[in-house]
Amino acid sequence: MKFRSATIIAAITATLTASQPALAAKWETVATANGDKIEIDRARIVQQAGARATAWSRLVRDGIYIDEYGMRYTTVEAFNRYDCGRGSFTTLKRVWRRDGQLVREEPIAQPAELSVEAASTDAKILAEACLQQPGIVAAREGKPGVMHADMRSAGDAAKAKTLPVADVGHGEKQVTEKPASMAAAPAATGDKPRFIELPKIDKSQVEDPNKASAAKDTKSRAAPDIKEVAKAAGAAAAAEKPAVHAPVPAASRQELERQYATSGPRKAVKKKAPAKSEAEAIVEHRNIHWSYEGEGAPGNWSKLDPKNAACGAGRRQSPIDIREGVIKVDLEPIKFDYKWTQFRVVDNGHTIQVNVGEGSTITVMGRGYQLVQFHFHRPSEEKVRGKAFDMVAHLVHKDDEGRLAVVAVLMEKGAAEHPLIQTLWNNMPLEAGQELAPATAIDLNRILPEARDYYTYMGSLTTPPCTEDVLWMVFKKPIIVTEQQVAIFARLYKNNARPVQPANDRLVKETR
Repeated sequence: MKFRSATIIAAITATLTASQPALAAKWETVATANGDKIEIDRARIVQQAGARATAWSRLVRDGIYIDEYGMRYTTVEAFNRYDCGRGSFTTLKRVWRRDGQLVREEPIAQPAELSVEAASTDAKILAEACLQQPGIVAAREGKPGVMHADMRSAGDAAKAKTLPVADVGHGEKQVTEKPASMAAAPAATGDKPRFIELPKIDKSQVEDPNKASAAKDTKSRAAPDIKEVAKAAGAAAAAEKPAVHAPVPAASRQELERQYATSGPRKAVKKKAPAKSEAEAIVEHRNIHWSYEGEGAPGNWSKLDPKNAACGAGRRQSPIDIREGVIKVDLEPIKFDYKWTQFRVVDNGHTIQVNVGEGSTITVMGRGYQLVQFHFHRPSEEKVRGKAFDMVAHLVHKDDEGRLAVVAVLMEKGAAEHPLIQTLWNNMPLEAGQELAPATAIDLNRILPEARDYYTYMGSLTTPPCTEDVLWMVFKKPIIVTEQQVAIFARLYKNNARPVQPANDRLVKETR
């Protein structure tokens, strides 16, 4: 069963949870692995009609973990609906916490019903949730459980091959956890980022979750007594060896959907890759690398990877030269609710990116978005009536349904030093792939111009995979930075701007 609206999911979640009394959580451990624990809240197990039940389970990490968006958490909870007769579950909501404090919560935009595999953590959780039901179907054998296989995304990470997030992440190297199909990073022992060299991130992760439907078992199945599943769960617990884990095989498309269904990364034994000849290594590098010059230049992005097809074939690509089809109207002001925040500066190999804490939002056109990160291009990617500016900052926002909105702040050389930009430059990492997390905080309002008139149009990410349906808002008035501040960025990135793309008769609105 699938739902296509996060609003519907939120309503279902609220209805199901509202029917429960306000009881204190009663978490009990059902499995452990490498210091991590998987628990179920017995106080919130609710039996439903039709041999169904709902329950909360959670993954308790052995330290403070940091995901690809800089979100720090110690536990992640999943609200699941169980079909006790079919032996399946559907995740409706996830909640991240750090030392008991709420960090983030989100409904699943397109939940998928997944079959429970025998002798897995899934089977244990399902058995506990369905304990009061007359019977449940025994799960199929052959694969490890996935209910707690890999929760990493803030936007349903089934999009991931790692979220994205995209112009949101610029394919950057991030402090993150590896997917189950890769060697896992050592467990964190404290609130410190882990500098790990990772494969480039597919930015489509944050834009279109759950592209493929989870496979369902359509065969009719008998309903043996629940004791059979409980017995299988007990056998799995006895066989567990927390210190030893078999290598995780390469995942199929269906298995990837399963891995990103709910929660926490599996830790796998690292397999040594077979040696490649120098020629093979060069070909492989050319196939995955994108840049702003040479063979990886923007004109070749669509040829580097089939996922980048939109970079060449898309009809609503960004950036554009804002000169054609512009109409002047009374645009509603963008409502900014930006906060003071801690931040991390990352040199991701394509730009300088600033990851910020949660809580800074914008509201426009009746929809609310949260600021995820911002980054810089030189010169400005967008042009206004043929004019490019010295630099531009792209402020990337995302709503609860994964939709993206980017606010572009143009930057122009002048006499006055910009204090916020200087603070960021003071904390630039020394090398690409590194990050700095200063102890100081910044006021995000300082990066906005005083005059807030803007242009708006529908476009795309300006880096691979060039995903479309991105709302763009470009401020008309630039902020002032000094020539030296531009020169500092130019030492790292002389030109990291995608050329303007055809407007294709798109409607562009302008504040009159």
